[in-house]
Amino acid sequence: MAADVGAPEPEHGRTDETDQADADRREQRLSQDTIISDSPSPFVVEWLPRVAADIRAWRPPSGGPIQPPSLTLRPGKPDPTALDLAMGRGRHARFLARAGFRTFGVDMRLDAVRDGVRRARADGLVVRGWCADLTQTPLPRAAFDVVVVTRYLQRDLFPSIRDALKTRGAVLYETFTVNQRRLGFGPTSSDHLLQPGELRQLFDGFDVVFYEEVLAPEAVARIVARKS
Repeated sequence: MAADVGAPEPEHGRTDETDQADADRREQRLSQDTIISDSPSPFVVEWLPRVAADIRAWRPPSGGPIQPPSLTLRPGKPDPTALDLAMGRGRHARFLARAGFRTFGVDMRLDAVRDGVRRARADGLVVRGWCADLTQTPLPRAAFDVVVVTRYLQRDLFPSIRDALKTRGAVLYETFTVNQRRLGFGPTSSDHLLQPGELRQLFDGFDVVFYEEVLAPEAVARIVARKS
């Protein structure tokens, strides 16, 4: 099932399994709402300029740090495409659009997608949002230069995420690990918490540019990986 933001919310027959899956997703989202601000993740803020620079075939002097003159991509070339997966209300979609990406966002919550598109429009940005259950409607293949996912884990989506990237496209992924339980907030279900080293394994075969797992202030794993 997929719908653009202008479509009425569809109704279908439901099963106990469907209800349970929806409950699991609500548990993940509701548990995260208390710790997700409207500002983009510092991880995304730090790494998106580097990824953008690479996409535009910009390179620093040998041995020098990556210091793009600004976050905005250079004019004169077609805008690369980016996807904010599980976009919520679009904090990363807006950041991607400001950076010059032709930006798409997807979430299964129609109200969130509509709000994200509206907020982008109010900021003079274009975000192309759609509502879909990605377990039923796969992502388009080889469609995006960048995929951003934060604070969300659904393991059966990883093959689709991998396939959705273009060659040399990059994924920026950040979400909670099982160590988050010790902190007393955030998701608690094993379905929504990574095991140690798991995120890196899920992108096996990609070129890993950056990887870390931290325990505080939140227990998260982060990866920047490029499709070879």
